[in-house]
Amino acid sequence: MEPALQSSLFDQTDRRDLGNGAWLEVRSGWLPQDDGDESLFGELRDAIPWRAERRQMYDRVLDVPRLVSFHNLVDDPPPHPRLKQLRRRLNDAYAGELGEPFVTAGLCLYRDGTDSVAWHGDNIGRSRTDDTMVAIVSLGATRVFALRPRGGGPSLRLRHGHGDLLVMGGSCQRTWEHSIPKTTRPTGPRISIQFRPYDVR
Repeated sequence: MEPALQSSLFDQTDRRDLGNGAWLEVRSGWLPQDDGDESLFGELRDAIPWRAERRQMYDRVLDVPRLVSFHNLVDDPPPHPRLKQLRRRLNDAYAGELGEPFVTAGLCLYRDGTDSVAWHGDNIGRSRTDDTMVAIVSLGATRVFALRPRGGGPSLRLRHGHGDLLVMGGSCQRTWEHSIPKTTRPTGPRISIQFRPYDVR
């Protein structure tokens, strides 16, 4: 049995203090579905140069269970013009508080419920020692977005649906971990777009 979801802890737009300087903000329906954003999933799926990765896991090299693509939106042409538009909208909302702009977009394509991402924090680069933000826009099928404190403690499991925005801020990348768990329930494909500042991965 899958653990209970806790999306009800958040209103349509709500920031939650996670403790130790970490916070999480959820904006349901951040991308309205009546202005063409319903078709954005298909456009990105077809336009993005997706690649499969393999990683060393102990004594084996395994396929990463999702397709990925990474883009510097300041120095390079975007693979789709909407990525720059989304970046501009996020910077209008958060760059003042963050103290710098979002500059990169990392994308993941979860093809079905067997695709996932394991527990981790985006703490490669400055985020290992400095507070930062990571903003995630979800397109396509709804998946569970799970968070847990590093070192143990109560976890959160949230529904991340089409058009929803989830922002992790403060010390979240150092003091919490997040994942997209596998599911045996039938589910369609999902694209996750992660916007980050310079030198945060």
